[in-house]
Amino acid sequence: MDDGLTNEQTEKVLQLQDLTGIEDMSICRDVLIRHQWDLEVAVQEQMNIREGRPSSYVGSREVRAPTVINDRFLQQVFSAHMPGGRTSRGSNSGPMPRSITGIIGYIINMVFQYCYSTISSILGAFFGGNEERIVTDPLGDVMSFIQSYNERYPQHPVFYQGTYAQALNDAKQELRFLLVYLHKDPTKNPDVDSFCSQTLANRSVIDFINRNTLFWGCDVSSPEGYRVSHSINARTYPIMVLIALRANRMVIMGRFEGDCTADELVNRLQTVINANDVWLSQARADRLERNLTQTLRQQQDEAYLQSLRADEEKERQRELERQREREVEEALEREKQKVEERKQEIVRLKMELAQQVPSEPPADAVDAISVVFKLPNGARIERRFQQSNSLLDLSNYLFCHPSTPDEFEITTNFPKRVLYSKSYETDNDAATLSLANKTLVEVGLTNREVLFVNDLEA
Repeated sequence: MDDGLTNEQTEKVLQLQDLTGIEDMSICRDVLIRHQWDLEVAVQEQMNIREGRPSSYVGSREVRAPTVINDRFLQQVFSAHMPGGRTSRGSNSGPMPRSITGIIGYIINMVFQYCYSTISSILGAFFGGNEERIVTDPLGDVMSFIQSYNERYPQHPVFYQGTYAQALNDAKQELRFLLVYLHKDPTKNPDVDSFCSQTLANRSVIDFINRNTLFWGCDVSSPEGYRVSHSINARTYPIMVLIALRANRMVIMGRFEGDCTADELVNRLQTVINANDVWLSQARADRLERNLTQTLRQQQDEAYLQSLRADEEKERQRELERQREREVEEALEREKQKVEERKQEIVRLKMELAQQVPSEPPADAVDAISVVFKLPNGARIERRFQQSNSLLDLSNYLFCHPSTPDEFEITTNFPKRVLYSKSYETDNDAATLSLANKTLVEVGLTNREVLFVNDLEA
């Protein structure tokens, strides 16, 4: 895209496109040209156009407006009779006189008009001087006003496209100034026509309002505008009021009655904003502090939960460790119990088998065989058996002897062979039974033998 633009202008067009998301670069160029290539003002206008629609409560028309404090002692009031103001030729009020007598008369007249207007409003409220108008479609009233205003005055600040209640809530939520403008038929009110065609159409006024406020307007001939005019006690048109949050309450901070020049309106608005911006700054600081406090509390809660989960995990691991230790202890206890039961079983079995061990034959018996047993502990046992005694009888004798291990085998030395093993008794096959019943003669034992006893548990 060239179109005779400089490199700096082309860069601004691209920046505006990136910041606003406008796809058509020609539109971006036209917006910048309209704002004398001021990128900041152009971006702010596009943001305000988007903010013209309510950012909250958009889905509902039934929005309760926050209470607005309308106390003249808290307001800066500006009128058409002050420097920079304009009045139509047909107005009964002229400029402030310069003589002392004229000034006194002017003050008395102003006080009289104010008291008369106030008493008239009170009497009208109590005795039905103004017929109550039911508001059925506030959003429709606002949109109808914006459309008719655009047709008559194309150049103006961006209007907020929502109800008065929505505008108040958005200004309170976003901590912004809300500038309320109430419109009256310009064909019957020359000051209104002058204000709209000259003051509000001025580029400096448009830029200032778009940059610093939410701008809401409505016609007092509609139910919504009529209701708002009564809530702010509007008596002179055109009228604008500046509303913002002050000490957690929405307060009318500035009142601008009648027509004035563009420069004077900007000065008046800037005066009220400068005087009251401290309240919004304090509210922003309080909100930031609350957010930081909430964030800190959330972080502390999360850290506490993480610590709690870590402690729970440690406790779970300790419980698992204790469970493992209990299982090991129980296993050891069971093992000890088994060993003890086995010892008791061996004692019982030795007592039974001791009754089955054959008696020792006399030394001069013809079929006696003398056997010397060498035990694992080095002890020697000598005993006589009959040739007809079996290997099982030999094993039972050794088993019942207190110096013999519980599990053993009987072997010869030359040649080395296993005659019998205690472990054979756990087998119930025919070969094992046949070996256990073999006599000493059948296994090759003669008159005098030396046998070795080996500990199978060693």
